[in-house]
Amino acid sequence: MRVHQLPETLINQIAAGEVIERPASVVKELVENAIDAGARKVEIATAAGGKALIRVIDDGMGMDADDLTLAVRRHCTSKIDQRLDDISTLGFRGEALPSIGSVARLTLRSRPHNTPHANEVSLAGGVLAPLRPAAANQGTTVEVRDLFFATPARLKFLKSDRAETAAITETVRRIAMAFPAVRFTLSGPDRSTLDLPATGEDRLARIAQVLGAEFAANTIALDAAREEVGLAGHVGLPTWNKANSLSQYAFVNGRPVQDKQILTAIRAAYSDTLPRGRYPVAVLWITLDPALVDVNVHPAKSDVRFRDPGLVRGLIIGAIRQALLAGGDRASPSASVGLAQAFRSPQNAAGSAPVEPFRPGFAGSFASRSPAGGWQATTSPSRPLNGVGTGFSEPAQPEIAETAMPSARSDDSSTDLSTVENPLGAARTQIHENYIVAQTRDGLVIVDQHAAHERLVFERFKTALRAGKVASQILLLPEIIDLPEDDCDRLAERADDLAEFGLVLERFGPGAIAVRETPAMLGEADVAGLVRDMADEIAEWDSSTGLRDRLEAVASTMACHGSVRSGRRLVTEEMNALLREMERTPGSGQCNHGRPTYIELKLSDIEKLFSRR
Repeated sequence: MRVHQLPETLINQIAAGEVIERPASVVKELVENAIDAGARKVEIATAAGGKALIRVIDDGMGMDADDLTLAVRRHCTSKIDQRLDDISTLGFRGEALPSIGSVARLTLRSRPHNTPHANEVSLAGGVLAPLRPAAANQGTTVEVRDLFFATPARLKFLKSDRAETAAITETVRRIAMAFPAVRFTLSGPDRSTLDLPATGEDRLARIAQVLGAEFAANTIALDAAREEVGLAGHVGLPTWNKANSLSQYAFVNGRPVQDKQILTAIRAAYSDTLPRGRYPVAVLWITLDPALVDVNVHPAKSDVRFRDPGLVRGLIIGAIRQALLAGGDRASPSASVGLAQAFRSPQNAAGSAPVEPFRPGFAGSFASRSPAGGWQATTSPSRPLNGVGTGFSEPAQPEIAETAMPSARSDDSSTDLSTVENPLGAARTQIHENYIVAQTRDGLVIVDQHAAHERLVFERFKTALRAGKVASQILLLPEIIDLPEDDCDRLAERADDLAEFGLVLERFGPGAIAVRETPAMLGEADVAGLVRDMADEIAEWDSSTGLRDRLEAVASTMACHGSVRSGRRLVTEEMNALLREMERTPGSGQCNHGRPTYIELKLSDIEKLFSRR
């Protein structure tokens, strides 16, 4: 077959393979066109997950007959002229409408301001129908029916109607968050109506419409800039996390993007505050000169390329970490809501067994209960594993810093009400040898003593890591480790770098390594396993940063076993010392694994439990 020019319809169908992946892609392109046209109200209707019908109605500026005819032709647009480095609109490629019309039945009806009537043009399977007059209000109506009827193979690979409907909803939610001044309505027989009224310039109000009213109480505001890049938005408290990354939203110059570089920067900012498998909540707006970002990476326009990606990544990580240091030591208020609900009558919970009410003066039912059913320090899941060693056993547990000796004086500072004014209040008691109950000025705080002290010890370890070269300990006898010769060569080449991390080694013949010093933080570590892992790390990534990651992971483990354990009774002075150190330590609102270290219950909530309000 000789080289020849493809027909226009086939060209558009090929382009549709990249631009129009699923019904949600159609909705995205049409809604972006509506916003570029200056719409203040956008109505979207779908049927059968968008496969049978997608209708988008806007009140934008509309198009006259000439523009309407050109709009369905490939690479015709009003949004750019000669340059790609000054794009200020959502769309610019001029591919969406002809691509949609090549695989579906497309109808456009538009009426500009101060015109007697609208005009309509249709495109079905790439075949254009003549322009004709129509009746319509000012704005544009785009109707897409029988998506992929012209390419049945694509239709077979679509997901269920429910899945496609959910994808359309998520697309509209993302665009709505980027444009709070626009009202969005999403309806259809295959869904419940989603109505998002305009909130003007109030981004937080629009976010609350999309992500829920609890968003504001569980997040911290961001406002930072570096050189020519600005960053604003809200990030969630570490204790308010999700099982996936769907609650992370990023907008570059108002454009919703799902860029891996931005998502990895968000993840890196929470690296030492979230457990594995949990994801933070974040909504970020990045603003910069359009010439410094390339949005023409993919026809779907969901990926971008920054001219200086390191600058953007550093700004995101630095701003989020600074915000968490400034306000992230508080626990998520959602935990307090759960606590209040736990106090309510269990008879309101569906399927729960009734609990015998308390009768003052009658202890028979309580005396007959088995003690095994209550809380036991030895069996609590919060208690660290046994067999750790006598160094972390009960007699050898570390003392809490700045703890005064107990006193029997009548003017003991433990009764000083001035400590109630502190953010975490004054310790009043310890329950189940694990939870500290403190009184604040307007409520009470319940602290998990093990989780809280674990975080404090971990922060001390991190401070020691940042202080300089990692301290090492000399082995009484060097440990000889047999390795393949290639691994020995790699380790010997990076010996100086590894020494900075406290791991001192040297060649010991052609197929062995002699380890003379190990990081002191590791204690009695599995030296052979550590060296073999480092050899694999260097072979795969040619990087020794894995050792520092290992040190921080081990620091977290040591902090867990080196902290005040569940089951240890504390005196009032120790409890108050722990509370004061938590107030001084950034990030103390959650432990190393992302769990909250304390929850707060306001006095007003307590009064509601007793129907005093």
